[in-house]
Amino acid sequence: MASFSAWMEAFRLRTLPLALSSIILGSFLAAFHQQLNLRVFILAAFTTLFLQILSNLANDYGDTVNGVDNAERQGPKRALQQGDIKLHQMKMAIIIFVILSLVTGIALLMSSEVTLKSNAFIGMLLLGIAAIIAALKYTIGKKPYGYAGLGDFFVFIFFGLVGVLGTFYLHTGVVFSKELLPAATIGLFSTGVLNLNNARDRENDAVFGKRTLAVILGGERIKIYHVFLLITGMLAAVVYTALVDASPWKWIYLIGFAPIIHDAMVVVKNNKPSQLDPELKKLALSTLLFSVLFGVGLVL
Repeated sequence: MASFSAWMEAFRLRTLPLALSSIILGSFLAAFHQQLNLRVFILAAFTTLFLQILSNLANDYGDTVNGVDNAERQGPKRALQQGDIKLHQMKMAIIIFVILSLVTGIALLMSSEVTLKSNAFIGMLLLGIAAIIAALKYTIGKKPYGYAGLGDFFVFIFFGLVGVLGTFYLHTGVVFSKELLPAATIGLFSTGVLNLNNARDRENDAVFGKRTLAVILGGERIKIYHVFLLITGMLAAVVYTALVDASPWKWIYLIGFAPIIHDAMVVVKNNKPSQLDPELKKLALSTLLFSVLFGVGLVL
C-alpha cells in the first residue's frame, strides 16, 4: 500500500486554498444580499475540495501515462512518477473521488431550497457532472484538452464563473450581471496559477507533446499574458466595487493586491522556469486572501 505521505503529496494540498476561493467569494456575495445558507457553504466547500483532489490525481495519472512526468520535469516530483503510488492504486483513488464528488454534490443540491423549488436541479446536476468530466479530461483520454492549449479556458470557466456564480445561485436563486465581475477576477487569478505551472514545465511539456498555452505562446509572451490575467482580474474587482452600494470597507481588499502585483513583477523578471514554482503557492494564497478581504469588505 502507498504511504499516507505519498497520498498527501498526490493530493497537492497547496492547491486546495485556490479551489476554496470561489466558494468563499460566492458565499460572501450571497451574504451581502442577506441570503447566506450555511449548509450550502459547507457542502459546496467539500464538493470543491473533492473535485480539486480528483483533478490533481487525474492530472498525475494522465501525465505519467503520457510520459510528461519524468526526470526532466522542473516541478516537484510526483508520487506516481516516483513509484510511491502504483497506477492501479491511482485509478482506484480517482474512482473514489469521483464518487465523493457526486455524493457531496447531490447533497449540496438537495440542501439548496432554490434547486428543490425550481427546475434548476437537473441543470445544476449536469453542471456538476461536467465539472467532474473536466477534471478527468484535462490529461486523461485520447485527446485531453490540457494537451491542446485549452486548460486556461476551462480553469477560468470552472474556477471562476461556475465556482462563484454557481455558489451564489445555490444561496440566492438568482444571478445578477454585476457578479460576473468578481467571478471573472477569481477565474483570471486561478488561470494565472495554471499559467505559472505551465510556464515552469514549458520546455518538458513541449518535448512530450503537451501543448499548453504556455508552450504555444512561448518566451516573453507568457509574461505578457500573465500580467494581462492579473491586471484584468484586479480591474474587474475594482469596477464591481465602484458599482455596488456598500460601506467604505468595501475597498479593504486593495491591500491584498500587493502580493499579486509582486507576483507579476517576479514573472516579468524571471529567466529560470524552475524558480517559478514557489510563486504558484503564493498566488494561490493571494487569491484566497483576496476572496476573504473582498467578501468581508462587502458585509461590514
